[in-house]
Amino acid sequence: MSNPLKDMDKPDTIFAIGTNMTECHPVAATGLKKALTKGAKLVVADPRKTRLAELAHLHLPIRVGSDVALLLAMAHVIVREGLTDQEFIADRCAEYEAFETHLKEFTPDWASGICEVPAADIEQAALWYGKAKLGAIYYTLGITEHICGVDNVQSLCNLALLTGNLGKEGTGINPMRGQNNIQGAGDCGAVPANYPGFQPIANPEFQEKFKEAYQQPDLDLGNSMTKVTALNMCGQEENGIHAMIIDGENTLVTDPDKNHCEKALKALDHLVVVDIFLTETAQMADVVLPASAWGETDGVQANTERRVQRLRAAVPSHGESKPDWWIISGIAKELGIPGFEFESAKDVFNELCSLSPIYKGLNWDNIGDGNYQWPVPEEGHPGTPILHQEEFKDGKPGLFKIIGYRDPAEVIDDDYPVWLTTGRRLQAYHTRTQTGRASGIDYLLAEESLEVHPDDLAAWDIADGSLVKMASRRGEIELKVEATTRSPRGTVFTSFSFAETNVNILTGSGYDPVTQTAELKVCPVRIKPV
Repeated sequence: MSNPLKDMDKPDTIFAIGTNMTECHPVAATGLKKALTKGAKLVVADPRKTRLAELAHLHLPIRVGSDVALLLAMAHVIVREGLTDQEFIADRCAEYEAFETHLKEFTPDWASGICEVPAADIEQAALWYGKAKLGAIYYTLGITEHICGVDNVQSLCNLALLTGNLGKEGTGINPMRGQNNIQGAGDCGAVPANYPGFQPIANPEFQEKFKEAYQQPDLDLGNSMTKVTALNMCGQEENGIHAMIIDGENTLVTDPDKNHCEKALKALDHLVVVDIFLTETAQMADVVLPASAWGETDGVQANTERRVQRLRAAVPSHGESKPDWWIISGIAKELGIPGFEFESAKDVFNELCSLSPIYKGLNWDNIGDGNYQWPVPEEGHPGTPILHQEEFKDGKPGLFKIIGYRDPAEVIDDDYPVWLTTGRRLQAYHTRTQTGRASGIDYLLAEESLEVHPDDLAAWDIADGSLVKMASRRGEIELKVEATTRSPRGTVFTSFSFAETNVNILTGSGYDPVTQTAELKVCPVRIKPV
């Protein structure tokens, strides 16, 4: 997030897109609710009428996968109506003239035909955001899990640059992280193209830095490998992957195209899973190494607002379980890899601080109270709750991106005439690895269902609560239907939480070419009664 969580009640206009925040981030969403009580306007772009959409002054139920069209049209209106912050653009941006010319053809009428919402509503959303004194954007995976996920994010950046809604309280572009410490994982180098601290692996300067730090003669990693690439290479004779460690992820349930994923993992000669429970993925492993849970572990996490926080073990670890850092270090030592002589989580974190410029001013001892949000470039620095206040990274200008609309990887047709979109539910956290083991949760949500508009059920001669077979080009599943107006006609919704009705058997039609993020939010399907 470019702005801290405490800023959520400060905007006078909030644009929330691709986020079901009241279910997926219910605690953080209270900040937006506070803003509404103070008189803020809320615009929500979401195919479904979620609880957040019900709170909105304007709900744009756009067709799944049409975000770029909406955002181009909103930018068109902002420029056309003279609502741009010309001083901000002149002082801190580049490529504006080309972007302004590019926008001329993308009118609300054009976008309306793609997004399937009235042009007048697109105009209104653009005018409210463009006229805001403090306009804030919030989004989650409904923006990124598309083949055009990067385009979606860059389109949101274009809106913020146009209006100067960056670097100030109550503004910004704010992606809400979906799981604990996802931000921290990226900070530590779990992003394939980066060393820790978001230092690109393609940069020779950083290669030399980490060669020395990691005692490795060659750290030219070539093209970065994502999990998508890795799964595609499993079992290949030439240049294939034959062994894999999966740490803290239930890949078999979370990943798209489940049948392909399962085939890939079975093709491995050796699979190691590190987890706190025997998940569906762990059950496929040759070796399962038990990890200690968060309440049993000393460590550090970075949350969605970039706040670096100490974790302190509250109870002893269960059985033979060990912290993840201990397990990984032990494997490295057995393989003869130098640099893993850590004695504690403190050693690991202090090494990160020595190598990452955004953590340079931090250490194990000064993060105890969770007071710092990175970047903290030097000791004594107070941290950076709000990014981009005076300049963008390295003093470079904010670049307007020339982006065009493109359809999802697969679109509906006669064989698969219904749009499926997936997401999460309040009662079931992720793949229920933890919440599925709490018996009280079953009282709230015992099984998964498929949300279908009542008029669609009537047209398809399907009874509410009955069992249906839903198929895509990759497979099929059976589940019960639920008649609800939350989803518009022609669009259905279900979560990926239940392994028994694994919707990711169906998904996986395409991937963003830059990040290789799967298009989990768009999948054409057909539905028939069982």
